[in-house]
Amino acid sequence: MKLIRGWIRRSVLGLALIIGTAQVPYTAWADVTYGTFTKDSYGHQIDTQPAYTPFKMIGKDLTVPDPDNPGKLTASPMQKPSDVYISTSDEIFVADTGNNRIVKFDKDGNFERYYELAESPLNAPQGVFVDEQGDILIADTGNKRVVRLSASGQLLKEYTRPESSSVPEELKYDPIKVAADQRGYIYIITMGGYYGLVQLNPNGEFQRFYGANAAPFSFMDSLKRALYTREMYENETSKIPPAVNNLAMDDEGFIYTVTSGPTVETEQIKKLNFQGENILAQYNKFGSERQSFGEYNWYDLRYVDGMTSPPQLVDVAVDTEGNFTVVDSFYTYLSQYDANGNLLFYFGGPSSPASAQLGLLKTPAAIDINSRGELYVLDSQESMLQAYRLSEFGAMVHEANRLTQQGRYLESEQPWREVLRLNEQYLPAILGLAQVAYKKGEYAEAARLFKSAGNDKGYSESFWQIRLAWFQERFSMFATLFVVLMASFLVFNRFFKRRTKGYAEGLMRRMGRSYPLFTQIKQAFVILKHPIDGFTALRFENKGGYLSACILLVLTSGALLLSEKMTSFSFNPAPPSSITVSSVLLPFVGLWGGWVVSNYLISSIYRGEGRFKDVFVGSAYALTPFILVGVPLAGLSNVMTHAEGAIYNYLQVGMYIWLVFLFIWMVQSLHNYTVGETLMNIMMSIFALIVLAVLIFLVIGLTNELLVFIHEVYQEVLLR
Repeated sequence: MKLIRGWIRRSVLGLALIIGTAQVPYTAWADVTYGTFTKDSYGHQIDTQPAYTPFKMIGKDLTVPDPDNPGKLTASPMQKPSDVYISTSDEIFVADTGNNRIVKFDKDGNFERYYELAESPLNAPQGVFVDEQGDILIADTGNKRVVRLSASGQLLKEYTRPESSSVPEELKYDPIKVAADQRGYIYIITMGGYYGLVQLNPNGEFQRFYGANAAPFSFMDSLKRALYTREMYENETSKIPPAVNNLAMDDEGFIYTVTSGPTVETEQIKKLNFQGENILAQYNKFGSERQSFGEYNWYDLRYVDGMTSPPQLVDVAVDTEGNFTVVDSFYTYLSQYDANGNLLFYFGGPSSPASAQLGLLKTPAAIDINSRGELYVLDSQESMLQAYRLSEFGAMVHEANRLTQQGRYLESEQPWREVLRLNEQYLPAILGLAQVAYKKGEYAEAARLFKSAGNDKGYSESFWQIRLAWFQERFSMFATLFVVLMASFLVFNRFFKRRTKGYAEGLMRRMGRSYPLFTQIKQAFVILKHPIDGFTALRFENKGGYLSACILLVLTSGALLLSEKMTSFSFNPAPPSSITVSSVLLPFVGLWGGWVVSNYLISSIYRGEGRFKDVFVGSAYALTPFILVGVPLAGLSNVMTHAEGAIYNYLQVGMYIWLVFLFIWMVQSLHNYTVGETLMNIMMSIFALIVLAVLIFLVIGLTNELLVFIHEVYQEVLLR
């Protein structure tokens, strides 16, 4: 009977779990007209339950008194609105740029009044902000000023172009956004102002430029700096940093800046401290740094001039927990991140061109969030606000994430498990439970979850704890084993070393006489000790051949594959599915083969004396360090953590430096070059390799085009 009751109880619980899991997404999906997505540990897009549901549209029914019919109202819709700000009391202010006014709504979205400043009319205002005293700051772009109004609409102060020797004459003072912190300092964004935000002190005097972006500096810029004159280089427009185009401020006084443009693909969002330093990537102990923001559905990918276009972020809003949401005007998606910059979800999409749709956007221009966590997105083309509130799933994620951010890991376990029950691929839930397991001392489970989340830092931290406990339990055994091994070594060195050494040397000589291939393989070790003489022997003493070179290539290929497979997740956080034989060996074989061909061709016209066989064999023998070091290093990585990362990197870099020097000595020995001629030969060989690769890609591309053309002609003839 107990077994039957237990079976019935488990069946009922399982049925309830299935019904609960099935109902949540479908009821949520019924309320929205767009998809909601997140990403897994390796950046792959996955669907998830809606995080926000739209519930109203605001601003479509604005009116003003009809001048021709006293006592009556006429429609006065917003015209190209540019900014929205929600005050601490949840009142909504919109910069109605086309109508030269500020529109105020109450906390429920009902119209209250206009701010038009009759005594000094506004001219195309593009930014609005309300400080803690209730004063309204307006970026009056057309009048090249910022104005401060009282809550009743009275003009209190104007902030025109600051008079200071620190302000360059070329600064174009056209304010487009404005904000003020708790100290009364004012931050102004000017149109195209790449100097950064104009910071004014509470008296309205210029303080400094704040939060400027760094000028881009690429490899081409370094070449230009080396080749151009100073005057030519200073005239390069690529040196000009991108301008900040929007800002927001959180409850703690941190300023978030938004930068967008066709070439801006990283650091579109910055969280600046008092010194103007970006601190977004400095919080999460386990998380990886996020330098790029703005997501979109991969099926909505668009191209501009044949190139994929990155999202064009226009604004950011920060809630009371530090989660920030950005809006993209190009793909019309909203992306939300936690206080550390880790993605929570993204949703949205373009609206129908014919009509306005609840929750979908045409030209989003600004975003803000109220104290209830409701998002308000300003659609400039539709001249209205779209309002969204958290769904049950979104609220659950926010609650679990809030507990995690506060360090209350044990309390966050239950909500994270509930989130994971609803979506087993939801990355923040996996990371949250990994931190819970780490806090509880369940390091094996933490390591598993961190690995599942693709987080090598957290995995390394957990493995360090596992390794420490394992070593402490077995310390006495290791100490005893060490003593035994040392004693055995001393005995062997005292009584058996000479005898075994002579036997081994005799065996090597006999094998060398009986098996010439063995002598050729042995030459690889001679090269490691005496590279110049060893490579010279390959050419003049027939100490190497095609067969031995192919064997070394096979061994190198195997070592390369084993190295990729065996390296610890701490040092190679790649998805296992991405490590295949073809993905590892094809690039290696192509690169090595291209080098052999390129070096032989260059040497043939640049006074080289080596034959093709010499280049082929020598290039194979030069790979020996990877066979000897690569696989042991990969195995060693499995007992190392990030704390020993310097040792791992030192050995890996040393191996690659060893390879480079062997290739240099190979070219010098086989072709009888001086040092200068050797370096010149290698540089020309690398250039030839690049040209060869480009030609191969062109041939492949043209061949594909030809095959497609032939197929289309065949289909055309077949249809007729």
